[in-house]
Formats: sequence, C-alpha cells, structure tokens
Amino acid sequence: MYIKTKYHGTIDIKKEEVFHFSNGIPGFIDEKEFVLLLLPENDLFHILQSTNTAELGFVVTNPFHFFKDYDFTLDDLTIEQLEKPNEKNIKVLSIVTVKEPLHKTTTNLQAPIVMNLANNKAKQIILNHTAYQTKHHIFAQPQNQVRRDNHARTN
Repeated sequence: MYIKTKYHGTIDIKKEEVFHFSNGIPGFIDEKEFVLLLLPENDLFHILQSTNTAELGFVVTNPFHFFKDYDFTLDDLTIEQLEKPNEKNIKVLSIVTVKEPLHKTTTNLQAPIVMNLANNKAKQIILNHTAYQTKHHIFAQPQNQVRRDNHARTN
C-alpha cells in the first residue's frame, strides 16, 4: 500500500511492516498504525511514520545505543497488550527531539516505545517513579559508554 510520509515522500509499504498501537500514542490517540522507516546512511536513527497522517513522523532511536545503564521492567498490563513477547522479540525505541546545534539533541527515556516484533503490536509506555526524564541529551556521554544491546525486561 502507498502512504505519504513526512520525510520520505510517497512510499510503498507492506501490511506486515505496520506496527499496531491499540491505544495510539499519548497525544495522538487516534493514530494507531505506524511503520518504521530507515534513514539513508544512518543506522542509529529511524522514522516512526504514521500510515494515516503524512505530517506525523517521529525521529526515533534505540536508547541502548546511547545509555549504557538504561533499564526498566515491563508491567503485566503491557506484557498482556503486546501478547506476551519474549525478550528476543522486543524492540525498544525512544523519541528524539533533534536540535541545533546537534549536540543539544535529546531523547525521551521516560516514555519508551516497546514493540513485539513477533506480531507487530506496539505501545508507548510511561515509566512512573523513575529518574528518567523526557529530555536526555544523547550526545553528552563519553564514546566508550555507547552500546548496541537491549535491556528491557519482562516480568
């Protein structure tokens, strides 16, 4: 199917590439279907693009690339809504706010997006009672603290 996008123009996507957010995304509760789009020559950032609204595309990243100690546990309701994913099928993303100059760019660690890659169900969760905030500078850490693995846990 063809969709119009914020950053890639009109593109052809397959239905099996669409992630389903049954409750939408906070602030966009009517937006329930998104596709994850690659950025050319960039493996750290992607676009989470609404399939219905061309203007709605979020820059996202795997927060574990930038924050070595990022860690949280999924609550039982989220696990149920994602249909009990195992840890190897979970993809975690965080929404990025790109700023000028680039070193001021931030990401939202308080509200990660959790995806079950086995069934394409997804949910943005809000972490309560945590030190994580909505604006963490992603380029503020020393280079040796960058990593590429996930550490979201299921109960």
